[in-house]
Amino acid sequence: MEDENTLIAENSTLNDHFNGELSELSSRVFLDRVGEVNFSLNSTGLSWKPADSQIDDKSSCIGRKYHIESAAEIKFSDVYAAESADWGSICQSTRCCFMHQDSEMYLFVVHAMQRSKAKASLWHLAEYTFGHSDQLVCKLIVNKIKSYLAKQIGRPKSLLVFVNPKSGKGNSQNVWGVVAPIFSRAKVRTQVTVTERAGHAFDLVSSMTNRELISFDGIVAVGGDGLFNEILNGLLSSRFKTKYPPVPPDFMASPGEESSASVPYPSEINAGTFNPNEDQSPLLPTSRHYESQFPSSRIEDGVCSTADEDVEFSFPHERFRFGLIPAGSTDAIVICTTGVRDPITSALHIVLGKRIGLDIAQVVKWKTTMNSDIEPSVHYTASFVGYGFYGDVITESEKYRWMGPKRYDFAGTKVFLRHSSYEVELSYLDVKSKNTDPDSKDDDLIGGVESSQGLKRKCERIICRTNCKVCNTPYTGMMKSKWLKTRGNFLSVGAAVMSCRNERAPDGLVADAHLADGLLHLILVKNCSHALYLWHLTHLAKKGGSPLDFKFVEHYKTPAFAFTSYGKEGVWNLDGEILRAHKLSAQVFRGLISLFANGPEV
Repeated sequence: MEDENTLIAENSTLNDHFNGELSELSSRVFLDRVGEVNFSLNSTGLSWKPADSQIDDKSSCIGRKYHIESAAEIKFSDVYAAESADWGSICQSTRCCFMHQDSEMYLFVVHAMQRSKAKASLWHLAEYTFGHSDQLVCKLIVNKIKSYLAKQIGRPKSLLVFVNPKSGKGNSQNVWGVVAPIFSRAKVRTQVTVTERAGHAFDLVSSMTNRELISFDGIVAVGGDGLFNEILNGLLSSRFKTKYPPVPPDFMASPGEESSASVPYPSEINAGTFNPNEDQSPLLPTSRHYESQFPSSRIEDGVCSTADEDVEFSFPHERFRFGLIPAGSTDAIVICTTGVRDPITSALHIVLGKRIGLDIAQVVKWKTTMNSDIEPSVHYTASFVGYGFYGDVITESEKYRWMGPKRYDFAGTKVFLRHSSYEVELSYLDVKSKNTDPDSKDDDLIGGVESSQGLKRKCERIICRTNCKVCNTPYTGMMKSKWLKTRGNFLSVGAAVMSCRNERAPDGLVADAHLADGLLHLILVKNCSHALYLWHLTHLAKKGGSPLDFKFVEHYKTPAFAFTSYGKEGVWNLDGEILRAHKLSAQVFRGLISLFANGPEV
């Protein structure tokens, strides 16, 4: 508030100097490494063009990561800071490396982002240094820019930051050291915690009061997908109270038995209309269990508040967002939401206040029977949960943590050679929505894409991008639903919330999976020969591959599924964490949270 009052006072004085309030400002200034330019400023952005027509189109200073255009327009949506730099030198030549001419004058600096010409999703830091002989002119321009930046909607002012020093190659603290100045220049306050153990971030976030939480505009994870999901679960487990995934009527029957009417079942959905929030099951924790875990909780409409608080935290939240700065082993979430694995790009998405919705899957490990001593548990994931090959790899890799990220390749090779298959039964909810759009020719659309039944790769791939039409298309009409079932011996079972692109799988598990369409992608790989499975994995590892176009691969889009293992207790890979379950179910919540991201750019 003190800075804001100072800015207002300075603007008043400077405007008097320039004969009144100025909505637009023009002045001749010097741009470092370009020369004299005509500088203009209005409510949408700033621009300049050469005052001397002999100036080259762009500077050629050796050693810069970006070109300084001799004529350019920059929108304030791409500018994150402006500051006065007092007295200094300006190079007035585009050929500045050897034959340059320096002049001393008052300076001001504008900080912005600049898209890479080679890849639009890759953003660079751009710094433009201007000079003028009159300090009042520099101050007026800086204050004007700051006043317009203050009107930009959605930019964070205060963030809670968690840094995992053991993520990936163990360089998260160095990564934060690189991007921290961006937040400082943008005047974003950061409260930084370096995690000391597994579950540290979960404990801190889950124990925060709603009042403490909403004092921040979001939480930023500096690390990998594991740290992000730890924070996500810490936030949702203590606040997001919803009903549990639907399951088919015979879900709780013991293997080889028919369902019994005397056994209370979880919520059921038969053919009819789809409602993922049916009554809670007696096989899940009872009300008394929740009361003991959260003694002062009050649950209403998916919002949890406590008796000593007068604020509530709802989902999705209109202001609160998550941020992720990549420093992990795969960083699939960052790649899917920004298009690149680059800490600078992610930091710029955050300080510029970008926003994108993200689906979240609720995964429930159920009691095997009513008399089971083990209480069911609830987990959340933003990316992927996998069984069979995926669970075996994460289990095997735990033996070789000393190897770092390379342990996954080593463990994957061992598990592949072992070639284990598992007898399981998968039930998935097939839903169809009557599209009311008169321009649409397809009646079986969910969020603008084909429904799950009979899905094959004949349809054109619609890749999730910035301003994605699929993610922004609302559901229309009532959704008809029915349970479909498949059973057999499978090498792997995967459920992807997003495409899960990473450097090892450039197109991800499902190239056209979307960030906020409300659908999970079930990928089932039947038992097959080593050679065929290797062929499938090879297609996953190459750009433009078709890993789903095999007869032994089943792929379904669905909002919910239920899983039963008919052998020993199954091992699931839940975002790098081990989850053992005979019976498991999941459902997806469309756009439950928001990220500081813009989506991949074309």
